[in-house]
Amino acid sequence: METWVLASGNAHKTAEFNRFFENASLPVRLVTMREAGFDGDIDESGLSFAENAFRKADAVWKSVGGTVLADDSGLCVDALGGRPGIYSARYAGAHGDDEKNNDKLLKELENVPDEERTARFMCALCVIFEDGKNCVTEGAAEGRILRERRGKGGFGYDPLFWYPPAEKAFAELTPEEKEAVSHRGIALRKLVNALRDRFPETEETKPKKHHFALRLRDINSEKGEQET
Repeated sequence: METWVLASGNAHKTAEFNRFFENASLPVRLVTMREAGFDGDIDESGLSFAENAFRKADAVWKSVGGTVLADDSGLCVDALGGRPGIYSARYAGAHGDDEKNNDKLLKELENVPDEERTARFMCALCVIFEDGKNCVTEGAAEGRILRERRGKGGFGYDPLFWYPPAEKAFAELTPEEKEAVSHRGIALRKLVNALRDRFPETEETKPKKHHFALRLRDINSEKGEQET
C-alpha cells in the first residue's frame, strides 16, 4: 500500500478519492496536504483545469515530496460563456462557500429558459511521482442547471446539476452512483488505467464493476430502441 498526498484540505474530496481507489483495487491511500505538513499557499492562476491541477500538485510535491495527486474541477455553464469554470470554488467571492456560489448561479440564470441551461462538470487530475514525472487525465459529465436545489448529498454545485441519464440531480445520487458517472470518476478511471504499469492488474485486484453505470447504459439503450 502506497501513501500519496492529496493537494487539498477537503475531507469530502479525500474520502471520495479513497473510496474510488478502494473500489478500483488500487493499493493507494491518500492523506490531505495538511496531514502531510503542507500549510503554504497554492497559486491557482492557471488558465485551464489541467494547468491548475499541475500547479497544485507541483507546489505540494516541492514542499513535502513523495507522490502527490491534485485535481481541479468546476462547472461550465453554456449560457454564461463557460462560467464559473476555473473560478467555480470562489465564484461568489469566498473560497468554498457552496451556498453563496449556488445562489449566485441561480440569480444569473433566472431568466434563462430550461433548454438553454446546459452545463458540464469538468475535472483534471495530475499526479507527480517521487521522481518528478507526472500524469494528467481529464473527465466531463454533461447535464443542465436546475431552478432550485435538489437532494442532500454531494457538495459544491451538486444540488443544482441535473444529470439526465439518471433523471436525478448529482446531490440525489448515492456516493457509489455518483462515482460511476461523475466527471471526477471518469478522470479517475482514466488515471487508474494509466497507472496499470505501476500497479499491474491481477484477478484479485480487478476493479469492481459499476452496476449503476451499467444499468444506465441498459436503460438508455432501451429508450433508443423505443424511439426507433
